[in-house]
Amino acid sequence: MANEARSQVNIKLISTICPIEGETESYEMWLTGQLLEKAGSIYLKYEEVQEDKTIRTTMKLGNEQALIMRTGAVKMRLPLNIIEQQMGHYESEFGSMPLVIDTKEMTFTKQAVNGDFHVQYDLLMDGQSVGNYTLDITFTEVQ
Repeated sequence: MANEARSQVNIKLISTICPIEGETESYEMWLTGQLLEKAGSIYLKYEEVQEDKTIRTTMKLGNEQALIMRTGAVKMRLPLNIIEQQMGHYESEFGSMPLVIDTKEMTFTKQAVNGDFHVQYDLLMDGQSVGNYTLDITFTEVQ
């Protein structure tokens, strides 16, 4: 496509989960992915392997709205909107679960092919919060 720019990027991803019940979990991943600029939007794409299963993630990044889509071993659609709650879903071998995402804060900064994305949100199932999630992503151009 003529209006699409792609760059290889190194990605540092830190995910912190504070469940309503149980211990806070935090994990850090270092990945290689692609940064795409298409039709005025910024996309970050990467793959991760968990327990020998591949998960492909595409994120549409922004300051007030973002979208996380995962396919493969995990299927998930997580729309993030700082202004209002959004409906999403998570699919596993046990079936599909509707989710409500209540985004608390979100920032996105980008300079050339380097950037940072931060989001904090509550995840609700059946009207009840299951926890607070924080995602911090830093990406830098592969040299």
